[in-house]
Amino acid sequence: MTVDPAVLEELARLRSRVPELSGSVLATADGLVVAHDSHGIEPDTLAALAAAHLALARRFAHAVNHGELRESVVECDGGYITSYTAGPNALLTVVTSGDANLAMVHLEARRCVRRIVRILALETAPQLRPDIPLQTGPSAPLARRTPMATLPNVVRRRQATG
Repeated sequence: MTVDPAVLEELARLRSRVPELSGSVLATADGLVVAHDSHGIEPDTLAALAAAHLALARRFAHAVNHGELRESVVECDGGYITSYTAGPNALLTVVTSGDANLAMVHLEARRCVRRIVRILALETAPQLRPDIPLQTGPSAPLARRTPMATLPNVVRRRQATG
């Protein structure tokens, strides 16, 4: 998978704005690394753990009827691990030292996430081809066929005699 240089640039910009940042990983919701700026931190491990943490945090949010999860903070003796949702299928996880100004981390990371979401949306936007006409108006549902081999024997017998 090729990483958009603009995403890597955003992660580098985040590092320059938050000097206490140890690393950042942009991952899919199922734990695959999309991009990272992490030195001394294993990005694959962080992405997998962050995805599991995201799933659990989403369950917490829904269990108490607080709507969609936006971010989650883990405070440790040595610093913070903060994950931010980046659209429905991605998350940005940042690791900072204990002397980080958490409000500044949030401010900069949220800005970074907004820019990354825009970049990813541009990448996944369907490319319109002028030679293929687009259908306008309501579309009819496609016909659905069930292969005969998957039907129960009773149904097949009725159709054969019917």
